[in-house]
Amino acid sequence: MKQTPEAFGQTTGAIPARDWIKVLSDYRDPDAARSTFELVVTLVPFVALWSLAWVSLSINPWLTLAISVCNAAFLLRLFAIQHDCGHYAFYANRSLSDWLGRAIGVLTLTPYDVWKRSHAMHHGTSGNLTRRGIGDIDTFTVAEYRALTPMRRLLYRLYRHPLVLFGLAPLYLFFVQQRIPLGLTKHARYWVSAMCTNAAILLALTVVFYFGGIKPILLIFLPTTLLAATAGVWLFYVQHQFETTLWDADPDWDIHEAALNGSSHYKLPAPLQWLSANIGIHHVHHLYSRIPFYRLPDVLRDHKALAQINTLTLRESFANARLHLWDESSKRLLSFAQAKKAK
Repeated sequence: MKQTPEAFGQTTGAIPARDWIKVLSDYRDPDAARSTFELVVTLVPFVALWSLAWVSLSINPWLTLAISVCNAAFLLRLFAIQHDCGHYAFYANRSLSDWLGRAIGVLTLTPYDVWKRSHAMHHGTSGNLTRRGIGDIDTFTVAEYRALTPMRRLLYRLYRHPLVLFGLAPLYLFFVQQRIPLGLTKHARYWVSAMCTNAAILLALTVVFYFGGIKPILLIFLPTTLLAATAGVWLFYVQHQFETTLWDADPDWDIHEAALNGSSHYKLPAPLQWLSANIGIHHVHHLYSRIPFYRLPDVLRDHKALAQINTLTLRESFANARLHLWDESSKRLLSFAQAKKAK
C-alpha cells in the first residue's frame, strides 16, 4: 500500500518537503523492461532519422536540414535517459546505468562521469545562495547587482540576455566547455571521462566525414546537436528560473524545501512532455531524483497536491526569460526593471 500524505498527520498541500520523501520512495524502483522499451523507442527513431537525413542529402539539402531539426527532439530524449542513468533511476544495475550513460554521452557530447558529478553538486546546492556556481545558471541578488561596477553590470546583463543564454551558451557549453572537466580538473577520473568521450566523438565524426564528406556534419550533426542543446538549456532554465522559485542562504537553506519549492512543474503539451521525458515534473524529480522519468506522472496522478505546486505552462514560461535578479526581501525573481523600482 502506498503511503499517503495524510499518514503524516498533515493537511494536504501543506506537507513539509522532507515528509514527501517517504511517500515518493514507493516510486523509485526502475522496471528493466520498461526502461529498455523507453531506450528502444528513443534510440531507434534517432538512428532511423539520422539515416534518412543522410539519404536525403542526394535529394535536397533543405529536406536534410528539416529531418535533422526533427531528430533533435530524440537527441534531447536520449539526454534525458542519460540523465536518469546518472541518478541510477533507469536501471537498478549501476554498472549498466553507467556504461549506457557513457555511450549516450558520445551522442550528446556530454562526458558522463564529469556531468554526473557536477549534476549531483547541482542537486546538492540548488537554491543555495551561499553555494552557487556549479551546475546552475549564474544568478545575482538585487543587492549584489547594485554593488557591481558599471562594467560588471553590463557583463551580467549580456550574460542573462536571451540571445546569449539560448543562443551562444548552448554552443559554448556543449562544443567547448564539455570538452574539459572544468571544476574537476584535479581528478584523473574526470579527465579520463572527458578525453575518452572526446576521442569517441572525434572518431565518429571522422567516420562520417570519410564516408560522406562535410555535408553530413554541417546538415545533420550540427543542427541536430545545436537544437537539442538549445532546448536542453531552455528546459534547465525554466525549471529553476521562475518568479516564485526559492533561494536561501545558509543556515536557512533546506535541501528538501529548495527541491520542492525551487523547481517548477512545467506543464507541457503531451508530445513535448514525452519528448522531454517528463523532466518538466522537475519539483518531484529534485525532491526524489531516483524516480524513473516514466513514473513521475504516476506521482502527480496519485498526489494532487504535488500536481498543483509551481505550475508553469508553455505560454507562461516565455515571460521567465525576462527575470534576472533574486530579491531577498520579496522572495521573488525580478526583471532588471522591477529590481530598479524595488527598495
